[in-house]
Amino acid sequence: MKTIINEIQYHVEQYGSGYPLVLLHGFTGAASTWKPFCPMWGEHSSLVMVDLIGHGMTESPGDMERYDIKKAANDLKVLLDQLGIEKADLLGYSMGGRTAITFASLYPERVRKLVLESTTPGLKTPEEREARIQQDLKLAARIESEGVEKFIDFWESIPLFRSQLNLPEEVREQIRSQRLRNNPVGLANSLRGMGTGAQPSWWDQLEEFDFETLLVTGKLDEKFCRIADAMAMKLPNPTNLTINGCGHAIHVEDREKFGTIVSEFLSNT
Repeated sequence: MKTIINEIQYHVEQYGSGYPLVLLHGFTGAASTWKPFCPMWGEHSSLVMVDLIGHGMTESPGDMERYDIKKAANDLKVLLDQLGIEKADLLGYSMGGRTAITFASLYPERVRKLVLESTTPGLKTPEEREARIQQDLKLAARIESEGVEKFIDFWESIPLFRSQLNLPEEVREQIRSQRLRNNPVGLANSLRGMGTGAQPSWWDQLEEFDFETLLVTGKLDEKFCRIADAMAMKLPNPTNLTINGCGHAIHVEDREKFGTIVSEFLSNT
């Protein structure tokens, strides 16, 4: 469906029945990321799959400030209000996970359970944030100067996604095809407004998360395993799982295992 949220047209897909589960994709992704899980998760959850601002079929405004991650989280709150959902489970991957953490920090009363795949609450020091901002600004300029296809060529080659080279060619082509449908303005402004450097650090807020939180990382993704371990030390009620043989995108690299882990966590009351 299409819906207007704070003057932006969002694309949202719904599936299944049960307790609401909001699904948030990563950078260059889209709501379609979660389609393979609809049959399994739709049995116990009412899925709300969102194209985040600048991605998929949601609008890609030219105003960089509109991409502020706190505004993106507020858009999600408005969406829940529109759908008549008082409280929901949230699942976010990478950028979507940072958006979910931001939402949970700003609107904790709207969260029942939180699932975070390969993500971070942000960078802890101003120096780290500034360095990352400069890095993301260069990437944004690269998208605008070279176009989406050349950027995706580069993006798929970075070490973070090396383990995905082991995926069947058909799966890799599906992922690539979806990525190529993104708007260059949306991707560039997402880096500027929602990048890890641009967002606030939510590390201190983790201590106040009084809901169950599931952290899932791939063992081959050592950086995000370390981040998850540090997050688990802060969270009051964490479950921290590391999946063997996987890198950053467990939901792609071992769909069956990821789907089962999430189902069991959400169904366990």
